[in-house]
Amino acid sequence: MTRSPAPAPFWETTALQDMTTSQWESLCDGCGRCCLHKLRDEDTDEIHYTSVACRLLDVSTCRCTDYAHRHRKVQDCITLTPEMVAGLDWLPPDCAYRRLSEGRSLPAWHPLLTGRAETVIEAGASAAGRCVSERKAGNLEDYVVTWPGEPAQPVTGHQRPAVRRVSTRKS
Repeated sequence: MTRSPAPAPFWETTALQDMTTSQWESLCDGCGRCCLHKLRDEDTDEIHYTSVACRLLDVSTCRCTDYAHRHRKVQDCITLTPEMVAGLDWLPPDCAYRRLSEGRSLPAWHPLLTGRAETVIEAGASAAGRCVSERKAGNLEDYVVTWPGEPAQPVTGHQRPAVRRVSTRKS
């Protein structure tokens, strides 16, 4: 008895704009990096990432605490659409929306491939444990970091880097 090949997964056969809401939402790996505040240099247009999270983001799990009502509570919260993804230069390089928009595949650690949400943390893609709520942070410029804009680096051992305040002010 010969087996039929398994059908290709939806993200390989369906264009972003043709996905159902459920398919679209499942592409989010829950890393929380898009929920971190970013600063844009007015002169150079360069993006500076911070480790400061939206007040609705649970910084230990990287889940929105009120996803259904987030737009009402956070006026500048963005709902990603297929049409806007290609124009967003601040999405993490590992972001499934960005990768698929660029014609690339999902990262090997993506929960749709592994069947486990924990692989996002294990791969070093998650902001969990590496960010602080905007309610506690203060000045965003004191929290400028580079890791949200870089490809994931695997977490070694059972420790994640602690959130630390990084001063960008000159003495």
